Amino acid sequence: MDWKEIWLDPELGRPKENSPFINNTDMERENIYEGKNMALFEEEMDSNPMVSSLLNKLANYTNLSQGVVEHEEDEDSKRKEIKAPRMGTFIGVYLPCLQNILGVILFLRLTWIVGAAGILESFIIVFMCCTCTMLTAISMSAIATNGVVPAGGSYYMISRSLGPEFGGAVGLCFYLGTTFAGAMYILGTIEIFLTYISPSAAIFHSEDGEGENVAMLNNMRVYGTCTLALMAMVVFVGVKYVNKLALVFLACVILSILAIYAGVIKTAFDPPSISVCLLGNRTLSKRAFDTCAKYEYRNNETVTTDLWKLFCNGSMLSAKCDDYFAQNNVTEIKGIPGIASGIIRENLWSAYADKGAFVEKKDKPSIPASEEIKFISSPPYVLTDIMTYFTMLVGIYFPSVTGIMAGSNRSGDLRDAQKSIPTGTILAIVTTSFICILLVFGHGKANGEPTWALLLTALICEIGILIASLDSVAPILSMFFLMCYMFVNLACAVQTLLRTPNWRPRFKFYHWTLSFLGMSLCLALMFICSWYYALFAMLIAGCIYKYIEYRGAEKEWGDGIRGLSLNAARFALLRVEHGPPHTKNWRPQVLVMLNLDSEQCVKHPRLLSFNTQLKAGKGLTIVGSVLEGTYLDKHQEAQRAEENIRSLMGAEKTKGFCQLVVSSSLRDGMSHLIQSAGLGGMKHNTVLMAWPESWKQSDNPFSWKNFVDTIRDTTAAQQALMVAKNIDMFPQNQERFSEGNIDVWWIVHDGGMLMLLPFLLRQHKVWRKCRMRIFTVAQMDDNSIQMKKDLQMFLYHLRISAEVEVVEMVENDISAFTYEKTLMMEQRSQMLKQMQLSKNEREREAQLIHDRNTASHSAAVAKTKEVATPEKVQMTWTKEKLISEKHKNKDTNAAGFRDLFTLKPEWGNLNQSNVRRMHTAVKLNGVVLNKSQDAQLVLLNMPGPPKNRQGDENYMEFLEVLTEGLNRVLLVRGGGREVITIYS
Repeated sequence: MDWKEIWLDPELGRPKENSPFINNTDMERENIYEGKNMALFEEEMDSNPMVSSLLNKLANYTNLSQGVVEHEEDEDSKRKEIKAPRMGTFIGVYLPCLQNILGVILFLRLTWIVGAAGILESFIIVFMCCTCTMLTAISMSAIATNGVVPAGGSYYMISRSLGPEFGGAVGLCFYLGTTFAGAMYILGTIEIFLTYISPSAAIFHSEDGEGENVAMLNNMRVYGTCTLALMAMVVFVGVKYVNKLALVFLACVILSILAIYAGVIKTAFDPPSISVCLLGNRTLSKRAFDTCAKYEYRNNETVTTDLWKLFCNGSMLSAKCDDYFAQNNVTEIKGIPGIASGIIRENLWSAYADKGAFVEKKDKPSIPASEEIKFISSPPYVLTDIMTYFTMLVGIYFPSVTGIMAGSNRSGDLRDAQKSIPTGTILAIVTTSFICILLVFGHGKANGEPTWALLLTALICEIGILIASLDSVAPILSMFFLMCYMFVNLACAVQTLLRTPNWRPRFKFYHWTLSFLGMSLCLALMFICSWYYALFAMLIAGCIYKYIEYRGAEKEWGDGIRGLSLNAARFALLRVEHGPPHTKNWRPQVLVMLNLDSEQCVKHPRLLSFNTQLKAGKGLTIVGSVLEGTYLDKHQEAQRAEENIRSLMGAEKTKGFCQLVVSSSLRDGMSHLIQSAGLGGMKHNTVLMAWPESWKQSDNPFSWKNFVDTIRDTTAAQQALMVAKNIDMFPQNQERFSEGNIDVWWIVHDGGMLMLLPFLLRQHKVWRKCRMRIFTVAQMDDNSIQMKKDLQMFLYHLRISAEVEVVEMVENDISAFTYEKTLMMEQRSQMLKQMQLSKNEREREAQLIHDRNTASHSAAVAKTKEVATPEKVQMTWTKEKLISEKHKNKDTNAAGFRDLFTLKPEWGNLNQSNVRRMHTAVKLNGVVLNKSQDAQLVLLNMPGPPKNRQGDENYMEFLEVLTEGLNRVLLVRGGGREVITIYS
């Protein structure tokens, strides 16, 4: 119970207990803390109550029917005073259970079940059903005694044990079962009325036997609908008036049962004179005749009876008669012979029959007829109106033992639910089981009634009445009750096996094996009764479960399914090896590094979109971010940032975990995430981050220094790295590419990351229609034709479909543009190191360099296209061409260098390593632009950072030049291990 709910006066809306920090005067403070005994805890009094005050409020809190305040908050601002529950075990549980269990099936169908299944099999049916309810009652008793059980009954117990999804699904199934039970009781009432009390009240009539069943069903529908309307009106007026007569109704039921036993005793000594007419061994219906004989003597004459006329073509003794009628005698036997007649021995074994079969007395002689001539449309034989078999009888009988939750459904009205529910329910089951076994052997309106719910219930009940057959309705409600009982047993078994600290039931006579046995028995009975009804009931429960899961539960109740998930996760984590997984099991487990703005909102939300497209909900995703500062100062901002990230994850359908770190520096925070994100074997192996677009601005929070150090961290941790450049141009999850290419530039081997990533992307709808192209670069010593064949064969073994192209790069001279680009890069780096520029000056310097670079690069690209394009026509190197190319380079290199240095002498002082790197970046960028400028996505090997940390800013410039002019680029670095294999 939430102490805040009882700490505040619900009527006055202000603190009831005095506190030195809640609007109290010095005098009040002196009165409360006169001895200063609790001075040490004064700082906590504004947020935590004293134990004495809490216990006092708990003791005086009587509104138990509202449930635990922490879980069921009342929508009204003021609580209504309710009368404290006073019902005890006998009135509140035992009698309601007894009244619900002793129902129409017991009186109308149990004797018929014994006649069809025999005493032995009937005992098995009763034993199975009673065992099922007894095991369920034991499980329910354990759950009911594990804490306060407010109003809600079975729904409350299951939802708090298995979660709101299971609780809602099973609760609605229980509601449907109870509603169909109402239809069953109404049909039973009408059947008794029309069959035994007043047959003349039937509205529909029929002369023949076949039409008689149809007429009976129509009578049941009409009278049933009228009875349902009457009952709905009574409930609408107020069911409390009916409840006052509950004891009277129960007394009638008990008297009826006692009358049955009294009749059994009486018939043992004086059987009644009720007779049954037999033709041979076939039972006849006396509705069409009075005398059970073929003929009789009147005034010394032999006169044929009405029975004769039914089987013969005339009333004369010489008339032609039915062959079976002529060869068999007509006899009368006692309809109720009594237990002393040996009837128990005769009824030991089953006598199942098909629909329309004759009801026969097996021990009577019968001469079969060669052919039967029917002189009327339907002879007066008693025929079976339904096919009987063991499983069908189980489905019909099981509703007779339901009703064990009648007491738990009144949990809000019980004085001590933890004591009354187990005792009353188990006693009621024992009592009714003993009775059954003996019988085998011998929205709302002012008064608070929910109007719309009543109408819905009446409509559902009307469906059962329109079925009109008691034998067809009974298996339906059996399914719903069995499903409810199955989940009660499951709830108890789960809670017991999890051994959660809160599982402390007062009822000790339970064990998880009993609950599991009860659950298995319920499931078996469902399929024994009717496999298609069982599947249909499961489908309904599954749909309700998924709907509640989709809508999301408003409350977290700490149910057993959550605990089971935690245990399963713990078990799985312990089994996952701490080492790297096998190559066949490798998939990118991604740590997504997000940047936040000053409002703690995500700067690049499409980074999550790209991750969703790459992962498609599979594998591990950790979304991480860093706040700069100390946790004590930034904990509220951290909480807000985490909420924003989780909200964005939900919008982008990113399934994963959020981990936010508050650190003294962004650099340290990102390093901590890379090292410690994840748990056990479930750690990330890949880092996804956005390219720092404004890296040239040294005051950027995510500066180039942090970026390069993060690359080094991932390399040291042997983790793969993906850097998305121009991330804001990447597609959202709702977009679809109808055509285009995903181009992979495979420069160096990275373990197969460049092969695997496009394959994973094309599983998503955004990229599904894009084609995959793989480019690789051939040097002067390479055979490009053989390289292409080998690469195609490699992709074939990898089961990856892609176009392959080998691009030849000629070793030409380093261009003037490359030298100029390198010179500007080093000059800029030197200036930033030696001069302390203000923010505005730095921005002007960066803009100047950017403008100069753009102009010079445009001219160089135009020149490159004019000069270099013809050389790329060649597809392979020949030996002669290779030798001539080398000699040509030797002759021209020296003159070229002299010409360049003469043009601009300062180029001779440049770092030649930087010049070579820039040359590679410029040349490779030109090749990529020529082939992949229109590609939807370009994947490139990401060069590693320099070992000398003094050149980090130059490294950023190299990457910028390498990817310049491309729309969407994904720079990829492998983690130092193979991630794709050709083997199965």
